[in-house]
Amino acid sequence: MLKKLRVAVSILIFSLLTFYFLDFAEILPAEFHVLGHIQFIPALMSGSIAIIAGLVVCTLLFGRIYCSAICPLGFLISHVPCLMSQAKSSALAKLRWAIVAVCIISFFSGFTIVVGILDPFSAYGRIAVHIFKPVYLFINNISGISYKVEIVMFSVFSFVVAILTLIIIVVLMGRTYCNAICPVGTVLGFLGKYSLFKIRINERCASCGICAKKCKASCIDSKNKTIDYSRCVNCFNCINNCSKKAISFSMLRKNEVDKSRRKLLLTGLAVFAVPVGAQNLVPLQGRRSAISPPGAISAQRLLKTCTSCHLCVSKCPSKVLKPAFMEYGIGGIMQPVMHFENGFCSYDCTICANICPSNALTPLTKEQKHKLQVGKVVFIPELCVVHTDGTSCGACSEHCPTQAVKMVPYKDGLTEPSIDTDICVGCGGCEFICPVRPQRAIYVDGNKTHQIAKAFEVEKKEEKEITDFGF
Repeated sequence: MLKKLRVAVSILIFSLLTFYFLDFAEILPAEFHVLGHIQFIPALMSGSIAIIAGLVVCTLLFGRIYCSAICPLGFLISHVPCLMSQAKSSALAKLRWAIVAVCIISFFSGFTIVVGILDPFSAYGRIAVHIFKPVYLFINNISGISYKVEIVMFSVFSFVVAILTLIIIVVLMGRTYCNAICPVGTVLGFLGKYSLFKIRINERCASCGICAKKCKASCIDSKNKTIDYSRCVNCFNCINNCSKKAISFSMLRKNEVDKSRRKLLLTGLAVFAVPVGAQNLVPLQGRRSAISPPGAISAQRLLKTCTSCHLCVSKCPSKVLKPAFMEYGIGGIMQPVMHFENGFCSYDCTICANICPSNALTPLTKEQKHKLQVGKVVFIPELCVVHTDGTSCGACSEHCPTQAVKMVPYKDGLTEPSIDTDICVGCGGCEFICPVRPQRAIYVDGNKTHQIAKAFEVEKKEEKEITDFGF
């Protein structure tokens, strides 16, 4: 019964979360982004004390149920055959705290990419976006389930990382990743040792070893009738396969005393201290300043809090969010950055800011988005077709929602763009539509810290009263 309940919950969460990553037709309501918010690392990065407290309490009560029921990567690992032996898994478990220490040090040093790569939710998000979603779109296009959409590769680097993650973590390592590499598994495993309810072996045990063989976490020593609770993920395979009914999931015994309360407290303080006061030391690089997404507040803040789960990349309707390579520097690899080659940021769209599970992108209303300046327009007259070809254009002005780009008289009856950076919001409409290649004559330069654009006045057209037919 316990296993069936755990499997049902895990299938529900995994299915809904996966489909939310893949759902291009917005079949699922936007509110389903809460499934990302309840993941451990995003909740920690966003400072969601209530969610973290809830996960910690659940772990102290029932053990590592998060890893087997809530974590999408944990679910995927559970259902893919693993090529690594259990003996290897047990040996590597000694590396757990060293990897946690590396994650904390790298985070405070500004290399949040380490946390992003090892975070199970973000790792699964990249697998879903860069591997599963193209397959889903291909099936949709050939089957006619919904309207046809273009299949694009957001980033070659992120695609390679996703492939390697799927092969190395899911296929080669399996539960070894959960019990030896994953920082979330290590922290929750430590807490799980002191949980109220545990899997226990009673006097009926005949040391047959079946439970140890069925245990994917290799945490059962059938000879000594002991269980390593720091690795147990409460999959309940052992209970289902014990013919002697010698294994149960029961409450703490009276003679079991927590002898490591000080260590438990220090571990908790270390975990909660990670997102507080972290400084990113990696400078921004590139021909122009990278354009961080709406709600990021600043590029540096994004680097401190983003785990590169790519949920925003997947859900962006205009496809302007791409995984960064070196736009933010080495510390910002795979974090979302705005590019306008294939689209522009819709003036009214706030999806990315409102679904971010780690609060790297803070929620925005449409009114706030209208005033938010993520970058400023830059015009290069000598590249414009009006100057080079003597051709009328004006496409950039037509696509500007704030009138930051206007057409003014040039010569010979032609007009050229005139820009007002104060009222520009950096939506990229002008850059996207500009016909000049390879370098556009007008583009957006990102603000390292987002600003508030000045209000603009909508031009009013004079309405003439028509008293006759006009001819």
